[in-house]
Amino acid sequence: MTRENLLFAIIGILFGFIVGFMFASTMSQKQAATVTSVGASQSLPSDHPPVGSQNAVSDPAAVREQVTASIEQARKEPTNFDAQLKAGELFYQIQRYDQAIEFWLRANQLKPNEYRPVVFLGMANLDAGHFDVAEKWYRAALKIQQDDVVALHGVAAATLGKGDAKAAEDAIAKLEKVDASSEDLPRFKDQLANLKKK
Repeated sequence: MTRENLLFAIIGILFGFIVGFMFASTMSQKQAATVTSVGASQSLPSDHPPVGSQNAVSDPAAVREQVTASIEQARKEPTNFDAQLKAGELFYQIQRYDQAIEFWLRANQLKPNEYRPVVFLGMANLDAGHFDVAEKWYRAALKIQQDDVVALHGVAAATLGKGDAKAAEDAIAKLEKVDASSEDLPRFKDQLANLKKK
């Protein structure tokens, strides 16, 4: 498969995800707008414009063009930080973690002390099953923002994933101290208990 064909295939997949998301979003907006319109129209003057969006559906071709343009911009402008972040997000949304990592690594090289690409690299590596690398990026994110819940959560998940009971226990304790109401704490504790039994 040539590079162009691969790019078109990726764009097609991105397009499908984005259109599906937009359709679901549009349906929920229409439902909310209908409820709002019924209540609001009773108290509005007769010449008031309609409440809610009547033309909320986007043009799928325009969405595809935007996705293509974003990816192309990131490739053509490797020193454009925002373009690298956006391209990484597009690939992450369709679970193309290697491509997301590629763009977020570039963003990190452009702004090493910026939190977002660092924590995003932790997320992409964790989801890709690269637990050692994910832990490294999450710990780097904690150096930028101490006691960050997202990064502490990521360290706990990564250390559990790689089977490091001691590091996982420490990360879980820190997470509980910062965010005792985290819904993942019971699951993390169960995984840690099972890990210690091995």
